[in-house]
Amino acid sequence: MNLSLITAIKFRKGRRKSGMLSLISIISTMSIAIGIAALIIGLSAMNGFERELHNRVLSVVPHGQLYPQYGNLEQWRQVQKELKENKDIVSAVPFVNFTGLIENGSKLGAVEVQGIDPEQESQTSALPKFVLNNKWQEFKSDSQQVIIGAGLAKTLSIKEGSWVSLLLPVSTNGSTQLKQPKRVRLHVIGILDLSGSLSNNVALVPLADAQKLLDMGDSVTGVMVNVDKVFDASRIIAQATLGLNMNLSFNSWENAYGFMYRDIQMIRQIMYLAMIVVIGVACFNIVSTLVIAVKDKQRDIAILKTLGATNGLIKHIFIWYGIISGLIGSLMGVILGVVIAWQLSNIMKVVESLMGHKILNSHIYFVDFLPSEIHFTDVAIVFVTAMLLSLVASYYPAKRACKVDPARILNSF
Repeated sequence: MNLSLITAIKFRKGRRKSGMLSLISIISTMSIAIGIAALIIGLSAMNGFERELHNRVLSVVPHGQLYPQYGNLEQWRQVQKELKENKDIVSAVPFVNFTGLIENGSKLGAVEVQGIDPEQESQTSALPKFVLNNKWQEFKSDSQQVIIGAGLAKTLSIKEGSWVSLLLPVSTNGSTQLKQPKRVRLHVIGILDLSGSLSNNVALVPLADAQKLLDMGDSVTGVMVNVDKVFDASRIIAQATLGLNMNLSFNSWENAYGFMYRDIQMIRQIMYLAMIVVIGVACFNIVSTLVIAVKDKQRDIAILKTLGATNGLIKHIFIWYGIISGLIGSLMGVILGVVIAWQLSNIMKVVESLMGHKILNSHIYFVDFLPSEIHFTDVAIVFVTAMLLSLVASYYPAKRACKVDPARILNSF
């Protein structure tokens, strides 16, 4: 093995004498490097999206909601107590949900208003940490306060500390006559920035204030729950709902945001397939490199055979030749891919500043930046796959090198 490896290294150094062989070898090595780097960068981006989905979306939105089919939930405290007794449910908090219009000067925008308990929310959700300037600490009931989503604030030119009007529809009790909407002045105590579409049309008010605005008394829209196994939320919430003493409907985060997770997994699988094909094509460039190397080294092979080299030694020499080419390309690709993936978010910020607009539109995507997270398991899998393909690609040229006839080759010189 040492002899075949040393000889392969000598052969690679000697390839510089042949300009064509050297060029093809460089192209095949760079192809492997670029393919591996692209795969690592792509997988790191998918890992980043999955991380943001878990840390930014699933830590903010409730994993599920329970609510009556008609009207409001009167006995929500009993429901909350029963849900908290379920070992699979981490938290259960009441909420009020309604739609309205936010008016700021001449600008008007639709908004989904959520009434939540500030104290309970801070204990069960990561929502408070996304409120800018730590203004959640000042968020309290009976103070005409509201927290506005960053996307909505930008659209309506609302700043922290501004006063806005909330317009609510007034029930007509079956009458066809339109009534003037109820108008409430609210102080924007903070801005909720989730860096994506989630904060485009949302506003938060204290639960007690929301109940007063809708004249609900002590009733609520429903109960929000978080579970310990996020990706099994539908089953857990369904079983918990069936175990309650009252008939309630439910939904889970998978109904509203499950497509995000499925899309990430689908793109990851497609990327694996596409990039493995790219790396495979790059690795099989080694075949052409080795075929030319065998042609170029025919005289050296003939001399080795006359000195007693076996076909096994010749085969191992050229297998090592191909593995070394694959190793160099793979190492270059891993280093390039890891460095770019490590700084991918910053690189994209520079690109976006040069282009003058964001690549990911916050009105469409749940984040408006390109996240990245390197998993060294992915890096190892890509590296090993590239080396295996290099080994496979080296086998045919190495076998062909064994068929060189020393007598014919040496007589021709």
